[in-house]
Amino acid sequence: MSIADTLLSLSLSPTLLLLLVLGIAMVESLALVGLLVPGVVLITAAASMAGHQMVALPWLIGAAFAGAVLGDGLSYFLGYRHRDTVVTRWPLSLHPEWLGRGARFFERYGIYSVFIGRFVGPVRPIIPLIAGMMHMPARTFLLANVISAALWAPAYVLPGYLLGHTWQQQLNLPANVEMAVVMMAVSVVALAVMFSWGRAQVGHKGRVYFAIARIARRIPAMRRPWLAMSRSGEVPLASLFLCIIALTAASAWTLMVMQHPGPLLIDLQAQRLFSWLATPWLTDASLLLAEVGDKAGIITLVAPWALWLLLVKRIDLLAHGALALGGIGALNTLGKAVFARARPDTPDYLVGSFSYPSAHTSTWVVVVGITAAFVASQMPRQRRMWVYWLAIAITIPMALSRLIIGVHWLSDLMGGVLLGLVVCALVQLNWQRRYRPPLPTFPWLGLLLGSLLLIILRVTFFPPV
Repeated sequence: MSIADTLLSLSLSPTLLLLLVLGIAMVESLALVGLLVPGVVLITAAASMAGHQMVALPWLIGAAFAGAVLGDGLSYFLGYRHRDTVVTRWPLSLHPEWLGRGARFFERYGIYSVFIGRFVGPVRPIIPLIAGMMHMPARTFLLANVISAALWAPAYVLPGYLLGHTWQQQLNLPANVEMAVVMMAVSVVALAVMFSWGRAQVGHKGRVYFAIARIARRIPAMRRPWLAMSRSGEVPLASLFLCIIALTAASAWTLMVMQHPGPLLIDLQAQRLFSWLATPWLTDASLLLAEVGDKAGIITLVAPWALWLLLVKRIDLLAHGALALGGIGALNTLGKAVFARARPDTPDYLVGSFSYPSAHTSTWVVVVGITAAFVASQMPRQRRMWVYWLAIAITIPMALSRLIIGVHWLSDLMGGVLLGLVVCALVQLNWQRRYRPPLPTFPWLGLLLGSLLLIILRVTFFPPV
């Protein structure tokens, strides 16, 4: 068993599931952080896994209760001790309306706001902070905190626990697929957090950015590189950190995959799960995506955009797009030749082609990722995370379609995602090296319709490549 498989098998133990539920409940209730973390989704998923493994329900509810009490208690303490500075910290410095909304709720319901606010999504992580800032008596807060947590914990845990307790029997799912589901869910959540909270931290107004800037001013060896990187107006820390993280993760993941003689345990579990999911209409949709995401499909998709950039003489933008596609194409070809990993299934049009990394996934990540980066650069900072979350949502179906038609392992997709992120980061770093003229106003509707028309022609009249 590989190291990754061993860690995944440990990650589903009852003890760690209880700790996971406690941690999610605490973070979901913690001041401000709860607004950025999909706590309801995460705790439902964790409770579902616990129900599937028959973890004792009193212990599970107790873990959620303890986490909720701790989260609200820490929020109260933060507001009580740091009421004058907390409003200047991220993310309240960028979203003062959150504090105003919580203050109005507190003024309306008084001491009952702590109890009621536990069940009201938009103000749940704010109310304990407000209560501390308003110096609500500690005993009063503790009473409301404990009573509300005692009601909140079963209300949030029981639906997920019931789902996990019955899904195997009612849905007749294949056995032992939990690890693959957890790996995919954790990967999606990690990307969502990285491109929202993480990116805000390393952005021009983020705490990490300010901290590194202060250090760079004090150390002569860092001052010159920092000034050189800031010629475009902002040091591209987000792209730099993404490059470092993605490159490190891609290297480690590839080494782990190549040290394993065959498919990983999570690969076999994902294969069983998606073989069970593969209905005729889902298979047809996946085959359609296969044609959209191959070489001919990508060229067809980007052709109208490339032609328009040529017409408006934005050669720099066109060149960076070509560099991104050419770079990921070369890396995919090199990776498949070097690693020569066999596919789970090889249709006729893929004979002679290897599995690792998934070229469809990595190329789609580059196309969608580069587009999202340029679109986000034209939007207010507070709304940029929605662009990246949409990009993640668009990328997932393309990646999972490779599992539906059985031509890749799950680990191939993971490698493809990481490789695509490396290329996205490198292209962005090169773009941000110097000042660029403002991007032109794209005729979105016309270009999208042009791409759609060409894709329809490609799918209708040409076989997959």
